[in-house]
Amino acid sequence: MKIDAKNRSQRLRKKLRVDEFKELGFDVAWKLADDTDSEGIDNFLNKFFDEVIEPNGLGFGGEGDTLWHGLVCTQRLGQCTEEHRTAVESWLKTNGATAVSVSELYDVWWAE
Repeated sequence: MKIDAKNRSQRLRKKLRVDEFKELGFDVAWKLADDTDSEGIDNFLNKFFDEVIEPNGLGFGGEGDTLWHGLVCTQRLGQCTEEHRTAVESWLKTNGATAVSVSELYDVWWAE
C-alpha cells in the first residue's frame, strides 16, 4: 500500500526530509591560479568562510587544491535561496576565483 505524502506524520516527513523539511542546496566549483601556494589557498578559504559562508548560515563541503568543487547547503535544516547562490557566485568572482560554476538549487537528499 502506497502512503500518500499528505498522510505522513510530521515525524516521518522530517525523517525522510520531504515536504516542509526538504533541504535545497547547490553545487559550486572554481579555479584558483595554478601558482597559488598552500598558504594562499588557506587564506582564500578562510576568507570564503568568514565573508560569505558563515555570515549567511551556510555550510560548505568540498575538496580541491587550485581546482575546487563542493556542495553548499544551510547549516541548519532549511533551504538555500537564489540570494545564497548569487552571494557565493559573486564573492568567488570578485575574490580571484576563475571558471566559477554554480548549479541551480536542488534537493540535496533526493536529487535525481
